Formats: sequence, structure tokens, C-alpha cells
Amino acid sequence: MNHWWRTTVNKVAYAASMSRNYHTIQAIPRELSGPRISARDRAQGRIPAVVFTPPSSAVGSSEVSRKVMLTTESKQIQSLLKNVRPEFFCSTTFKLHVRAGSGSSVILNSGNVLPIKLHRDPETGKVLNLVFAWVDEGSHLEVDVPVVFKGEDSCPGLQKGGQLKSIRTSLKYLCPAESIPQKIEVDVSNLDIGDKILLKDIQVDSTLKLLSRNDTKPICKIVALEAEISKPLQT
Repeated sequence: MNHWWRTTVNKVAYAASMSRNYHTIQAIPRELSGPRISARDRAQGRIPAVVFTPPSSAVGSSEVSRKVMLTTESKQIQSLLKNVRPEFFCSTTFKLHVRAGSGSSVILNSGNVLPIKLHRDPETGKVLNLVFAWVDEGSHLEVDVPVVFKGEDSCPGLQKGGQLKSIRTSLKYLCPAESIPQKIEVDVSNLDIGDKILLKDIQVDSTLKLLSRNDTKPICKIVALEAEISKPLQT
């Protein structure tokens, strides 16, 4: 039975930019797995993938976990990575159509998904396989949301010769399916040398829960550069 889900876009206050459906990922089922099968799929321009129901969305629910092995088109995934940017790929939801076969108009399953893992070849950078999670309405997912800094041009500390030290590149939130932020924007425009921004300083939608035991940890700080002392050459 087809599974349809309609995205409701909520505005996250001040800091978070919402994840949105950029494209519909087209996929077909695969019945077999293993290194040889995966190598054959990649040679045919397809990427092995798995889509499953995350444990957090199944808590308290009698719905049977759905796990589907499939393949996606390599060209489409590469195009998505260019449009969305790789660093935001795993915090962006997509519509997924699982079709009966390549070029088929028959949709076997449909719904929204969130990329969980993207495995690349370390030498070529090609995507080797993908893992997606179903994003069902009313469910909650743990998401590592990338941190993006803004306001460097007007930052007093940087204008005085300081340096922005990034301590956290992402923040883990428990997010409702309807409110997954694609990124968290951290404004450093008011920071002077020695100032820092803590986890608790980030303002996001009240439906997001920060998964950290200590919200007083810093995300970033402005540090003074140590003066370099040049020594005269010994002759």
C-alpha cells in the first residue's frame, strides 16, 4: 500500500533553517545483496540503498517496521548533492518513490525519507551506498544538524585581529518529522575577543530537543592570535 506524507513547513525562530523537499528520489527494489551484487549495480550506474523505520518513530506504535532494499540512480544522487550541498544532505528530507522497475509508472511505496548515512569511496569520492529513514508524520528522529556561522564581517573580535574557533560543527536534536532543520545558523556578529556562544544560547523552535547533557558547553569562541616573535638569524 502506498504511503503518502505531506510536509508541513514550520518556521524555526532565529537560528534554524528548515529542511525542505528538493526533489523526489526515484528508486527500484533489489532482492539480493552482497559485494558482487552491489558492484554490478554500481557498474550499471545505480547506488545500493536501504530505507527503514527508525526505532525512535516506532516507540509506542504497533506499526510493523518497514525495511526496504533498493537502488537509486547515481546521476540523480550526484545532482542532489550539488543542489543541496553535501554537508546538508543528511539533514534534508526528500520524497521517495519506490517504483516496480526502471522506467515503470507503478509506484510500490512512497513517503518522505531522511538520509542517515552516505558512504563514499575515499579515493574517487563516488557514493557507494546510502541509508535512509522513513519520516512519518508524528514521528521524531535524532538528527545531527550542521552548524553554520554568520556575521563574521561585522564581528568586533575578528576586526581586532582575533580568530573564530569552531568547537562544534553540528548539534544533535530530537526533531519532529515536520520540523527538521537543515542547518543551525549561529550569529557571531556581536562577539568580541574572549566571547563565546554556548549550546543554551541557540534559539530554535520549541519542538526541537537538544540531545546534550550539558548545555553550557561552547559552540564557538573568539580567540586572540598569539603574536609571532621572529628571532634574528644566527650567523
